[in-house]
Amino acid sequence: MSQVREEWQVKAVPKVTKDLPLLFRQTLEGLNSLGPDFANEKQKIKALQERLVNERFHLAVLGQFKRGKSTFINALLGDEVLPTAILPLTAVPTFLLWGPEARVRVLRQEGLQKEEFTGQDNRALTAFLAQFVTEAGNPQNHKKVSQVEVFYPSPLLLKGVVLIDTPGIGSTFRHNTEATLNFLPQCDAALFLVSADPPITEVEVEFLKAVRYKVTHLFFILNKIDYLNKEEIASLLTFIKNVLREQVGIEGAPPIFCVSARLGLEARKTNNTTLWKHSGLEEVWRYLVDFLARDKNNALQAALAKKATDIIADIIMRLHLTIRSLEMPLAELDDRLQIFEKKIQEAEQQRVLLGDLLAGDRKRMVAFLEEQAETLRQKARTHLQGIVEDRLARMGNRFNDNTIQETLAKVIPDFFEHELGEMARIFDQRVTETLRPYQQRVDELIEAVRKTAAELFDVPYHAPSSSGAFEMKRQPYWVTHKWDSSFSLLPEGIFTRLLPAGIRRAKMTKQLGQQIEALVLNNVENLRWATLQNLDQAFRRFGSSLDERLQATVLATQGAIQAARSKRQEQNQNTVQGISRFRSITKEFQEIQAKFKALY
Repeated sequence: MSQVREEWQVKAVPKVTKDLPLLFRQTLEGLNSLGPDFANEKQKIKALQERLVNERFHLAVLGQFKRGKSTFINALLGDEVLPTAILPLTAVPTFLLWGPEARVRVLRQEGLQKEEFTGQDNRALTAFLAQFVTEAGNPQNHKKVSQVEVFYPSPLLLKGVVLIDTPGIGSTFRHNTEATLNFLPQCDAALFLVSADPPITEVEVEFLKAVRYKVTHLFFILNKIDYLNKEEIASLLTFIKNVLREQVGIEGAPPIFCVSARLGLEARKTNNTTLWKHSGLEEVWRYLVDFLARDKNNALQAALAKKATDIIADIIMRLHLTIRSLEMPLAELDDRLQIFEKKIQEAEQQRVLLGDLLAGDRKRMVAFLEEQAETLRQKARTHLQGIVEDRLARMGNRFNDNTIQETLAKVIPDFFEHELGEMARIFDQRVTETLRPYQQRVDELIEAVRKTAAELFDVPYHAPSSSGAFEMKRQPYWVTHKWDSSFSLLPEGIFTRLLPAGIRRAKMTKQLGQQIEALVLNNVENLRWATLQNLDQAFRRFGSSLDERLQATVLATQGAIQAARSKRQEQNQNTVQGISRFRSITKEFQEIQAKFKALY
C-alpha cells in the first residue's frame, strides 16, 4: 500500500539536543550559591524548565462519523483503547497522553466529582470510557462531562504527542462542530480522516473551509484503502486534491496519507512489522514524530534557550553592578546612585501614567463589548423569530408548542456556540492589539533603566532578544457551555380555543415572541458575562505582569547597588574576597550563557 501513497517529503531537522536540561540544572545550582537575593531569577529559570518538561505536541483528530477515527487512533496507540461505537460520540473530547500505566480521568462540569479508572485490562478500560464518550453510554452528555483524559504507555505518546479525539462533525448534534472549531486554534496541528464511502461530503467541505484558517498544520488521512485497488486509490486521491483546491481553497499540496487503520491495528496487536508498513501507518508515525513533533520541540527549545540567555544576562549584569559598587569609592558610589534613583523615579511616573491609560482602554473594551452584545441580541431575535415564524407557517392552524420547543432546542446551541467563537476571535484580536503598545512602552522603560545603570557603572549591557509578553497556552482546554433553550407557554383556556383562528394565532405568536425575548436576553447575557470576565482577567494579569517586570528590573539593578553599598558601610573585612567570589561566579554564568546561545 505504501506504493500508492500521496507523495510527501520530510524536511531535515536538527537532532534534538539533550544539553538544555543540563544547562537549566547548572543555572539553578549557580543561583542557589547566590542565595535568596536571586530568588526571582531562580523562579524564572524554573518556569522555563517546567515548560521544557510539560510542553507537548497537541494533535486534534477530526472526521465525520464512521470514517474510522477511533480505529485509526487505536492503531497509533497499539491496542483497542477507544470504543469504536456504532452511535456517534458525545460532545466530549478525549485527550490521550503518556502515562506509565493505563488510566482514565473523567472531568465533569459544575464542580461535579471526577471519575477515575486504573487497570491493566484494556477491555475494562474501554468499557469504562464508553460510559462517558458515546451516545449509548452518555446520551446528549447528560452526565455533564467536560473532557476525558486517557493516560497510556504508548511509544508515540512518550515522544511528546498528545492525541485529541474530537466529537465527530456533521452528526446529529451540530453544535459539536462549532465547539470543535472554537477549540482548534489551541492545537498545534490537525489531521482529517476521509474514506471512500463517500470520498468527501458537502458537510466536510464546509467544515474544512473554516478549519484551514484555524490550525497551523493540517494534513489528511485517506482511510479504508484495503477495500480499494491501486487504480481506485489513485483516482480517489486526484478527486480529493481537486476538492481541497477548488472547493475548500487549500493552496499547495497538503500531505494525504493512504492507510488502513484496521490493518494497522491488527499489525500492532500481532507485532507484525511487515503488515504495519503495508497498512501505511508507519509513514504517518514518522511524519508525526520526525517532522511535526520534533519541529515543534526544536522551536520550543530554541525559544527557551533565548529566554534563558536573557535571564542570565540580567544575572551577569547584576553581578557586574555588585562588583563595581564594591570597588568604587563610597562618595562616587553615592553620587551615581543618586542619579540612578532619579531615573527610576521617572520610570515609576511613566508606569503610573501607563496604568491610568490601561484602565481607560479597559473601559473602552467593556463599552465595545456592550455594543457587541446589543448587536447580538438583535441578530438572535431576528434569527429565532424567523425560525419560529417559518415553523408556524408550516403548521397552519394545528399549533403545537412542543414542536416549537424542540426546534429551538436544536437551533439555539448551534447559533450561540458559533457566535461565541466569533466573539472570542474578535476580542482576542482586539485585546492583543490594545495591549501590544503597552508591552512595547514598558520594554522601553525597562531598557532605559538598564542602560542607565550600565552607563553609570560602566558595566556590559545586553539587549534582550526575546519577550514573554504573549505566551502560548500551555495545554489546550475545551469549554462546554450551557445554552438556555427551554420555555413554556401558558395553556390555552376554553375561551382562547373558541376565538377565531387569526386572533388565536396572533395571541400565541405574541406569547412566543415574549418567550424568545427571554431566551435571547438570558443566552446573550451568559455570553456577555463570560467575555467580560475574560477581559477583566486579561487586563488584570497584564497590568500585574507589567508592574512585576519593572519592579524586578529595579530590584536587579538598584537592589544590587544598594546591597553592595551596605556592605561598604559595614566596613566588611571580606570585601576583597567577596569581589573575587562574584567574579568567579560571573565567569561561570558567562560560560553557561555561551552554551545557551549555541542552542539557537
